[in-house]
Amino acid sequence: MAAVAENAIASNDQFRHRSSTASVGSAASDDSKSEFQRDVRKLVDLLSKLNPSAKEFFPSSYSAENRSQSKDSISDGSSNNRRRKNNYNQWRRRLNGRGLRAQREDSIRRTVYVAEIDQHVTEEQLATLFAHCGQVVDCRVCGDPHSVLRFAFVEFADEQGAAAALSLSGTMLGYYPVRVLPSKTAILPVNPTFLPRSEDEREMCARTVYCTNIDKKVSQADVKIFFETYCVCAVQVSRLRLLGDHLHSTRIAFVEFVLVN
Repeated sequence: MAAVAENAIASNDQFRHRSSTASVGSAASDDSKSEFQRDVRKLVDLLSKLNPSAKEFFPSSYSAENRSQSKDSISDGSSNNRRRKNNYNQWRRRLNGRGLRAQREDSIRRTVYVAEIDQHVTEEQLATLFAHCGQVVDCRVCGDPHSVLRFAFVEFADEQGAAAALSLSGTMLGYYPVRVLPSKTAILPVNPTFLPRSEDEREMCARTVYCTNIDKKVSQADVKIFFETYCVCAVQVSRLRLLGDHLHSTRIAFVEFVLVN
């Protein structure tokens, strides 16, 4: 390292000396410029060959073993940071999963399953029946609206309301006594983006029916003719969409009518 510094100082002195004599003549000036450029190239070449990891750059008390340990500690530190970050992300995901699972289990304990509901009973009537047991948070009636085999899920604000609702099993609601049992599932929340957001959309939904189990040989025109021919009062179809894929043997359709009958 000392030799490198000495060479650099010598080159710098030569540069100063040649620069001071540059005013003697134009020929001497050209020679000094060319020599200066050669000195600069030599200096650049010397500096490019320097190795920051060479032992000359470290004190004598700092051994090669210490240098290797410092490098290992840096790499270990970065790997430990990555490992710590991954562990934190996994812990956070587990915590979120446990929280969601706990919320779901709590919702199940606050929900009852209601079976054998009369086809004329609405969700409002069912919620009114169970409102005497506690605050009803949600009420969902499922199944074919024209079948006596409909069922429902009623969720309460607390477990006491669900426990009190079990005593209503056998109560006549419409033409059939309902059966009330503890629920094994929670009520899935409704995505608000799928709900009608205006009076026009609600009125459109009221004029639309959903059809399933449609043979793939049936065309969209056949479905339109079927509803306009066999529906009461020969209701006109304003819009129809027939959907299907290669995975299912049947198709579905959404049929929108001009009027609500």
